[in-house]
Amino acid sequence: MEPSTPSPTLTERRKAATQLEIARAAAVLFAEHGADRVTAEAIAADAGVSLRTFYRYFRSKEDAIGPLLAVGAGAWQSALAASERGDPIASVPAIIAQQLTPRDDEAREGLRWTRGVLRAAEGDPALLGVWHRVNHDSESRLRQIIAELVDDADPFEVRLAAAAATDAIRVGLEAWAAGDGPDEGPGSPADLAVRAFAQLSHGIALVPDATGR
Repeated sequence: MEPSTPSPTLTERRKAATQLEIARAAAVLFAEHGADRVTAEAIAADAGVSLRTFYRYFRSKEDAIGPLLAVGAGAWQSALAASERGDPIASVPAIIAQQLTPRDDEAREGLRWTRGVLRAAEGDPALLGVWHRVNHDSESRLRQIIAELVDDADPFEVRLAAAAATDAIRVGLEAWAAGDGPDEGPGSPADLAVRAFAQLSHGIALVPDATGR
């Protein structure tokens, strides 16, 4: 049995809450004004913290978006980790659709700022770097999760599956953000990401067939 993960302390929870509040403020400002028109001072003011507190948590204004992007990645990782053991290739599309389909107004608002942030990132290398870093970290975590779900999986196939899932969501969100597609249905992030995964995962064999190939 794996050792249980210690519960975060009150200080750690407060720190995480402050980081997330700053990240939400950064996301809204980036989406509304573009990265070049937003300052760390403006983000701190909207988050209700001092500039000193801002720089205690983040090195730059672009870094401030990281925790919020990581929350979405974490939810997707947790959903996959909770799926049944076996071949996750079959279950990934439904999980992607569930995670990227907004269920309430808060989720729809989240998609709105996601579209704005991704559009802003196209003209800001530092912001784009944060987006790519979050995706890289997510892919690394997915490799661990997939390896735990599949018995005797080929490490190379595990790596391909993790890359396919990560890039499907990334490409789906980026393609949607670049256009004017809907939040749900054809052309939505969920629809585009599921379509991307179907093509990117084609030929990946996590579970050997009966002949051992």
